Amino acid sequence: MPDPYQILGVSKTSSASEIKSAYRKLAKKLHPDVNPGRKDIEQKFKEVTAAYDLLSDADKRARFDKGEIDAQGQERGFGGGGYERAYRHAGHGAGGADPFSAFGGMEDIFAEFMGGGRARRGFGAGGATGARGSDVTYTIGVSFVEACLGGKKRVTLNNDKTLDITIPPGVEEGHKLRLKGQGLPGLGGGAGDAIVEIHIEPHPFFTRKGRDIHLECPVSLPEAVLGANVTVPTLDGHVAVKVPKGANSGTTLRLKGKGVRGSTGAGDMFVKLKIVLPAPVPQDLTDWIEKWAKKNAYDPRKKAGFG
Repeated sequence: MPDPYQILGVSKTSSASEIKSAYRKLAKKLHPDVNPGRKDIEQKFKEVTAAYDLLSDADKRARFDKGEIDAQGQERGFGGGGYERAYRHAGHGAGGADPFSAFGGMEDIFAEFMGGGRARRGFGAGGATGARGSDVTYTIGVSFVEACLGGKKRVTLNNDKTLDITIPPGVEEGHKLRLKGQGLPGLGGGAGDAIVEIHIEPHPFFTRKGRDIHLECPVSLPEAVLGANVTVPTLDGHVAVKVPKGANSGTTLRLKGKGVRGSTGAGDMFVKLKIVLPAPVPQDLTDWIEKWAKKNAYDPRKKAGFG
């Protein structure tokens, strides 16, 4: 049987914390929950567990270093036991203690393995048999319009499996969808779930407040002064709206039912007008404004109460 120090990749002078750290790294890499169906990896995991079982016990380690027991924990001159015995002793057989309890449990290992994604415990109280697999968290981006109207989105899971998921209308930022049985496989207890977190991409000119959509619409000086019909975008296409005569920047038009859809109906869309001058301003317009201003001076700030 290989030397337990060699199996864990540590030296005979390594501290208990260094041995524990080496075991954590190997256990996360070789654990059966993340290598389903790999008998060779499962055997390596057993070897690593057996080595840690021996070296994590101060008395066993001292006796091994003195040559009183072999790498299997047997008295010198006795055979049998081997990795399977140590594997069971470490908690994977009847009545054994959980080998991961020494460093915070399987939750910690899987939290690190998934890079921050939540992963539920892969072992039950009775060991690996009947244990449910771990949950896995994914983040997907959806467009602003998809989030408002709903739709289908194709996602690829860690196992390269592709699924079409339904984005509910009006979904909020950070909403989580649970896909049953699409997480990591369990050891006889069924697979965990996939948790899909929604990230909504910003829109170039729409903003959202609850179920209402807001849009700032530029209009020309003639359109504002004389009134006009202009075309504006909405979530589901373009519509014509009427700009009233004498409209100012800040004048807001309401389009009923053109907001975010929901189970109780849709919100509204609010179109805020913004007067935009031509660039550059034509000289004839400048001349006309100067002539007009001399006869029609007015102070909009005074009217607004600025003093």
